Amino acid sequence: MKYRTLGRTGASVSEIGFGAWALGGSWGPQPEEVSEAALHKALDLGVNFIDTAALYGKGRSERIIGRILKQRREKIFVATKTPPADGPWPPSPYCRVEDRYSDEYLRENLDERRRTLDVDCVDLLQLHTWTRAWNKNPRALDALKKLQGEGKVKYIGISTPEHDQNCVIDLMRRGYLDAVQIIYNIFHQEPVAELLPAAKEYNVGVIVRVAFDEGSLTGKYRRGQRFADDDFRSRYFAGDRIDRTVERVEKIQADVAKLPPAGDYTLADVALRFVLARPEVSTVIPGIRNVAQAEANAAAGDLPPLSDALLGKLREHAWLRSFWYAGK
Repeated sequence: MKYRTLGRTGASVSEIGFGAWALGGSWGPQPEEVSEAALHKALDLGVNFIDTAALYGKGRSERIIGRILKQRREKIFVATKTPPADGPWPPSPYCRVEDRYSDEYLRENLDERRRTLDVDCVDLLQLHTWTRAWNKNPRALDALKKLQGEGKVKYIGISTPEHDQNCVIDLMRRGYLDAVQIIYNIFHQEPVAELLPAAKEYNVGVIVRVAFDEGSLTGKYRRGQRFADDDFRSRYFAGDRIDRTVERVEKIQADVAKLPPAGDYTLADVALRFVLARPEVSTVIPGIRNVAQAEANAAAGDLPPLSDALLGKLREHAWLRSFWYAGK
């Protein structure tokens, strides 16, 4: 496993992190003993960064991680997320920050995160979503700064809203954020334009989620595939989205076959190495549900970089999908 620095925090984090959403549910049945085995295996293989959230199974993911932390001796960096109080998701520009992230709410929620993870201080607390409308008066971040001063949280970040990831750039410039969590993958390459260069300029750590485009960039889906109603992917790939996505994945596979990387790479390996080709990226957090996925994802961290020729070809597969939820 290789390691990178998480921006100005100075923390050394594994290039391959552990995305822990599925441990809480929403991705099919997930027995806790399977989750615990997956976590142990990933940590045995050198993973030292785990990302979770309050909303992942209403704290279930955090509770499992908290148990594992007590069983390990090595330093493990855990990032979690606080959602806004009840209201539209993502927040409307008409929402008031003091209604969605009040000082009292943030204090209570952070205390809940500490209890659920069974830690005195959270390594990184990320606001789970944001709106650009709050940038001129980001009082929620000021409130987190106070909690940071009290020793309840080490570092502060935001997990970007997918429709407006660049909304965090001004906050980075003004020194509010230690880290940002973004979507970046072969399909979604917009962060290269402004967000990643800004993170480098202001020394902000970058955590990349959705590197596999919710699984499609592993090549495991087929046309016409359907998911259970309680599976997040049933909404993400609703209607004909799965068919359109699989068609594009097949084109990527064809290009990879023409310009194969040195060694035995899977499409998932290529997807992870594409993300890690950007030096601004601190860690990538593929979702891990079982021991086999822990082994496969950790192994990708030891593979050589992709060639410039293949990276150039993969850049051609950027997909301006934008608000595909609203249509084609």
